[in-house]
Amino acid sequence: MSWVKKWRRRLGRATWGDDAALHSRSRARKHPPPGVPPPVVERLLAIRDAPPAHLQRTPGPRAILYFLHRDPELRAAGLPLPRSTATVWRLLRRHGRIARRRPAPREPWELAAPMTSWQLDFKDVSSVRGERGDPAAKWRHVVESLDCVDCGTSLLVDAVVRDDFTEETALTAVADLLRAHGRPQTITLDRDPRFVGAAGTGDFPSPLVRFLTCLGVAVQVNPPRRPDLNGYVERFHRTFEEECLRVHQPATLAAAREVTAAFRAHYNGERPNQARSCGNRPPLAAFPALPALPPVPPVVDPDAWLPLVEGRRYRRAVKANGSVVVEHHRYYVGRRWQGQRVLVAVAADARELAVWRGQALLKRLPLRGLREAPLPFEWYVTQMEQEARIHAGRRRWPSRPAA
Repeated sequence: MSWVKKWRRRLGRATWGDDAALHSRSRARKHPPPGVPPPVVERLLAIRDAPPAHLQRTPGPRAILYFLHRDPELRAAGLPLPRSTATVWRLLRRHGRIARRRPAPREPWELAAPMTSWQLDFKDVSSVRGERGDPAAKWRHVVESLDCVDCGTSLLVDAVVRDDFTEETALTAVADLLRAHGRPQTITLDRDPRFVGAAGTGDFPSPLVRFLTCLGVAVQVNPPRRPDLNGYVERFHRTFEEECLRVHQPATLAAAREVTAAFRAHYNGERPNQARSCGNRPPLAAFPALPALPPVPPVVDPDAWLPLVEGRRYRRAVKANGSVVVEHHRYYVGRRWQGQRVLVAVAADARELAVWRGQALLKRLPLRGLREAPLPFEWYVTQMEQEARIHAGRRRWPSRPAA
């Protein structure tokens, strides 16, 4: 066998008592490979600069190798020629024949004013056992933290830890956040269904988006696969994961809340932050006097979100009973149009829907589901929590259109 011959040859050459003969030996090259001779490099560059054989294009590494190995002068000189396109590529780049791609210039974001622009996102904290005291209970819930980071200061405004986040409880958490800290000018969200609703649950914005809009907060929903647009809170999540969750590894909801609260105090008041706004200082040290935000209004116009849907259009087929459905409400068009496809356009200023068939306007119908009168804030929150609960339920049990 080959390995027996190898070891017999190795042991036969070794001196008695030489243990190094029993050690493994690397098959890696002991000396660097010989370089490409200068005449070959000169010819390579000449082929690149002045292509032979009437070649009407700039030759690449493969074409250059073709001409190099057929050059009579190099073959007569017996010089070693490169055989790898990677070697040719390296030589062309070294001698400036291939320009290095410069990175695209990046403009840093303009920092927002302190406490005017927030970013919200969920972060998995831990899996926990059942709360009934049974040590053998199954691991059932994932504890999550709804984190809010201010873009202008990198301050962790708040972190709400729960094991039951839904559309309803997420709206409740945001309402509590606004009660405690006031209203910023803008809030940025990703497309988590608990923020914006799932596909097929409605034609209008989700309850949370409508809730914030009615409070005078502009909502920015990021497009899919763009976490960079939520960069402040995403960067906090990395720090939260590395410096808190991996260290403490909370296993219960109570432990998760405890370590999150402690880390929030450490992050805001003790940990130096390398963000441009903080300058290697904790956020509260960089901004010792934060501006006061406007509080939540005592009375809310529950229909102030209508400008969000101004001009929206929906293609619908008229049902056998002569109606179309928009945002789970039935609108009667006429039995004569059953089976026909119509275009339903929203006129928010007039609070109505315009039904078109081709260039013909069939009907103008008043929008349904509006409240038409201002509501006290706390009552409005209760109403929107109920809407969020119904909105989430439509994913599992599509409801019949309202009359």
